[in-house]
Amino acid sequence: MKKLIAIPLILLAFACNREIDQSPREINWDRDICVNCLMGMADQKYSVQSINMHEEVLWYDDLGCLIEYMGTNDWIKYGGENAKSWIGDCETGEWIEVQKAWYRYGDRTPMGYGYGALKNKADSTFDFETTVQRIHDGITMREEFIKAKKMDMHH
Repeated sequence: MKKLIAIPLILLAFACNREIDQSPREINWDRDICVNCLMGMADQKYSVQSINMHEEVLWYDDLGCLIEYMGTNDWIKYGGENAKSWIGDCETGEWIEVQKAWYRYGDRTPMGYGYGALKNKADSTFDFETTVQRIHDGITMREEFIKAKKMDMHH
């Protein structure tokens, strides 16, 4: 009887001590879509992924989609405040922690927000908090992006 009690306790101890893997995942190009705009993943150099404490992955095809999603109740339900987010370096595609990346403005990104991530600080780059504020303030390339998409539809 004591053995029957000990086994579940040992299993519980191992389950509680299990390390959470919030490392970046590989994109499944045939399956993964942006949770915010529902577009397919297009380019790792601008893709973002968030991994929560349950190791559930959410994908975004553009940094702007992550920023928008962070303002939703779904982000809170997902446990976003404890999630680790990664973005592709816009030059190498290497995954960088979103909070540690530097952002340049003017890139042609999948949804037209215009921010590319870099591993190292360079001239005219912004930290994450500044970039979030700029997107909230409407400093994006979305207007030009949408205008170009509409013109493509009429041709």
